[in-house]
Amino acid sequence: MIKSLLFHTGRYVFMMFSTLRRPSNFKMYWKEVVRQMYDIGVGSITIVALISIFIGAVTAIQFSYQIGGSFIPSYYIGYIVRDITIIELAPTFTGLVLAGKVGSNMASEIGGMRQKEHIDAMEVMGVNTASYLILPKVIAAVFIIPVLVSIGAFVSILGGYIASVPFGDLTHPDYVKGLRSFFDPLNVTMMLVKAVVFSYILTSVSCYQGYYVEGGSIELGKASTNAVVFSDVLILLADYIIALILTT
Repeated sequence: MIKSLLFHTGRYVFMMFSTLRRPSNFKMYWKEVVRQMYDIGVGSITIVALISIFIGAVTAIQFSYQIGGSFIPSYYIGYIVRDITIIELAPTFTGLVLAGKVGSNMASEIGGMRQKEHIDAMEVMGVNTASYLILPKVIAAVFIIPVLVSIGAFVSILGGYIASVPFGDLTHPDYVKGLRSFFDPLNVTMMLVKAVVFSYILTSVSCYQGYYVEGGSIELGKASTNAVVFSDVLILLADYIIALILTT
């Protein structure tokens, strides 16, 4: 197991060194980056918004239940929904969801090119295939996924409002008061740091799984599954490390 871990780690590092080399045609790369940003951003905004609104709603309902009958002010609902969404739920849930949606698609796309020998043909022509196929995806994800996370955080806070105020658990002024109370800008920084790190992890790991796939359709399916599983595990590990670093 240790030998396999070292092998894949070394091959991943080698792939990333090849990926991060200076592009030979910036115009071509720019067009591909824009296309990837559109596919990742527009293609994922619906599912991110849908999940986020329910996350905020459930968080508000659960916290309202927990403080029922206690001396904790009700406006704390808005405060808790805001902070737990920004610090943890928005970046982590968005990363996990996109690992399943975007990551598996990237692994399948690149893996299919490997199986059809398109990558081998490009390498024969002297193309740096790692940079050509992977770098635009990584750049696009690093720029667009933080935007999706920010949208998810806003929608989640809105979901908390919808679940609390119209049903009488909380008044509008109290919810807004909670949103404005005890605000720490470091929380937003932490959210964006997590979003950037998670976006890099899910794209690079997924592309790695597809880039080195071997065999037929069964192996391609396993590569897509591994892309999601390994991305999710590494995202959760990175979540813990970032929280540990930025909160101590």
